[in-house]
Amino acid sequence: MKYFTINAFVLIMLYVLCSTSYAARIEISAPGEQTIPLAMTRLLPMGVGGAKPAVVAEFQEVLQGDLELSGLFDQVDPASFLSDADKLGLRRNEIDFYQWRMLGAEALIKGGYSLSGGRLTIELRLFDVVTQRLLTGRRYVGQVSDVRQIAHTFADQILKSLTGEKGPFAAKIAYISKRTGHKELYMMDVDGHDPIRMTDHRSIVLNPDFSPTRKELIFTSYNKGNPDLFRKEIYTGRESRVSLKQGLNIGGRYSPDGREIALTLSKDKNSEIYLLGTDGTIHRRLTNHYAIDVDPSWSPKGNKIAFVSDRRGNPNIFIVDVHTLDVSRLTYEGKYNATPAWSPKGDRIAYARMDNGVFNIFTIRENGSDERQLTFGQGSKEHPRWSPDGRFLIYSKDIDGGDKSIWIMRADGTGGRKISARGGKDSHPAWSVHW
Repeated sequence: MKYFTINAFVLIMLYVLCSTSYAARIEISAPGEQTIPLAMTRLLPMGVGGAKPAVVAEFQEVLQGDLELSGLFDQVDPASFLSDADKLGLRRNEIDFYQWRMLGAEALIKGGYSLSGGRLTIELRLFDVVTQRLLTGRRYVGQVSDVRQIAHTFADQILKSLTGEKGPFAAKIAYISKRTGHKELYMMDVDGHDPIRMTDHRSIVLNPDFSPTRKELIFTSYNKGNPDLFRKEIYTGRESRVSLKQGLNIGGRYSPDGREIALTLSKDKNSEIYLLGTDGTIHRRLTNHYAIDVDPSWSPKGNKIAFVSDRRGNPNIFIVDVHTLDVSRLTYEGKYNATPAWSPKGDRIAYARMDNGVFNIFTIRENGSDERQLTFGQGSKEHPRWSPDGRFLIYSKDIDGGDKSIWIMRADGTGGRKISARGGKDSHPAWSVHW
């Protein structure tokens, strides 16, 4: 079975500029605080190979979609572009910046491409229009099939150039889908394209999580009759069982350094949180209570774990200190709080709360303050997970028990959009680190 294929491409940095060349002019940090008027021209042919409209259209669609989702830009209408948009102009002295300033643009993306013998080359530039400076430039070399990945990668580079932090668009999303009739593990691009089935267990597969250090996933599967924890290497497709204790082996989450796995085990007839080595050996038991303890999520520093417990009656979010084993309660509102996910920035914890039979996504600070509801309206929104840069959240949305799909939104709850295909009953998403 072909589990996963991606054509590699070579990334060559063309320009490395001193950060002071742009930091004083364009500065953005979060959506809603400031948007940059951005002009993005279409790729123009350069050298041999002639025009390839399909390549241009696909690249434009992907890059524009990523930048719109970021919420950091106000894109200038291409219908207003003047003559400079039809010139390749990859060098600063080749651009008529006055035209772009007339249109109100403060940032400008220009690019060119060539195709020779199946080899695709794309050169891209991001300019500060006001100061007439080059912010970043890249040349990407690969195959035509790499055009989407190239666009995602340059979107990440744009965010890094303007905010100091790389974007999450070139990463991957793992999720569970029932489109074959069984709950199987799938993986797709952040915008929902190129879904690939990763398992053929013909059983129940749940709770995927990406390794932060290797191209592999862990997940729970009933393939052998018991809910065991499996590991899967993404490129080779090799699978192995990591934890096969009698009873539950569920909710596995890699530690930030990738050396341990937090997991719920019920081997002693009660659901407790344990720390395991990546070889499945038990390192430590973190909880010891007659209640049900599930859904662990690591803090970015690896010193605390948020989890769900009904030890005070209804399910709520608690935090356990990995070193002292001290447990504190995080949520007090609502009758059912579940599936916590700690932001990689460490500032907030996302979770799902059920009210009147419907789940919505909330976030809260580690000290229990500043609780915010991010989603509203019809349908249950569950299983939130953060992007590796903490700017976005993914979650599953169930419309009145019908179509269940994967959605993405900004960390403040804005910009929500569906990314998975209809009809899969998709759930339990997880976002990889930068690919």
